[in-house]
Amino acid sequence: MQITVLGAGAWGTALAQVLSENGHQTTLWTWQVQHALAMNAQRKNEACLPDMSLHADLRVTGALDEAVRSAELLVVVVPSHTVRATILAAQPFLREGVKIVCASKGIEQETLLLMSEVLISALSAGSEGQDSWEARIGVISGPSFAKEVALRIPTNLVAASTSPSFATELQVLFSNEWLRVYTGNDSVGVEVGGALKNVIAIAAGASDGLGLGNNTRAALITRGVAEMGRLVHAMGGQGSTTAGLAGMGDLVLTCTGAMSRNRTLGEKLGRGVSLQEALSSSQGVAEGYISAKSAHDLAKKLQVELPICEAVYSVLYGGFEPQRALQGLLSRPLRAE
Repeated sequence: MQITVLGAGAWGTALAQVLSENGHQTTLWTWQVQHALAMNAQRKNEACLPDMSLHADLRVTGALDEAVRSAELLVVVVPSHTVRATILAAQPFLREGVKIVCASKGIEQETLLLMSEVLISALSAGSEGQDSWEARIGVISGPSFAKEVALRIPTNLVAASTSPSFATELQVLFSNEWLRVYTGNDSVGVEVGGALKNVIAIAAGASDGLGLGNNTRAALITRGVAEMGRLVHAMGGQGSTTAGLAGMGDLVLTCTGAMSRNRTLGEKLGRGVSLQEALSSSQGVAEGYISAKSAHDLAKKLQVELPICEAVYSVLYGGFEPQRALQGLLSRPLRAE
């Protein structure tokens, strides 16, 4: 299959490598022309995955029209706040019948739409209607640090779509002897898990930065799953999805792994580093910073209680000290689990 991956960060590069190794004609697009030239010359993504040599057949380009014109499948892996602009820029060059899988995680701030909804919203404004696009858009998520995927460390993901046949197609495209992909039909649950886990990981990191230990981290993870479930249910998804790879699995990884940008951001804040300094020193985008505001606004709109996400929001956007935000969580009224 001819596949184009939009976004040459660590995750986009790792997925492009997988698809190329699986025998697909894969193109990796980056918005920075100089980045494309450097990757082609060095056969590495020196900025994001310096230890991985690019597959011999993986093509890198900085020209969007050239990248998407012949693609049968697009894999969207750009930061969540750029998904709409990227797909709108690509739309004039899309071939008829193209399918799209979104690996970007987040909630659009202006519209409070999930990433697959952003794609459908943007593309439906063209010649094809919403129904046509819904069956051709899927999502892929799960506990997966890009560096470990690049090193072929065994990894499990889930591919979900409203179209069972498309979910199965994605499963086959991405799976190999060390990457196992499950199918699902609950795109909402998969995407909410992928967005909220980044926010909750900031809380877990702040807890670690404050020196609060394993008990507190375990409680944040467990109650974080409960928050995911409430929001999934309110958005029409299946609460059980949060117990799977895109919920609990990705949450555990992001809250405990040293390579998690969101956990690292929280840890710095817990140690007293200023928000501006913590953000500017981050290697890549800490999606939880963006998603915290979106989750806050969405919770208010849907009248869903997300106390951990609210605590993170109060630190990132309300100027609260992490210790004060934690005390607010502990002082909430007692209730049944």
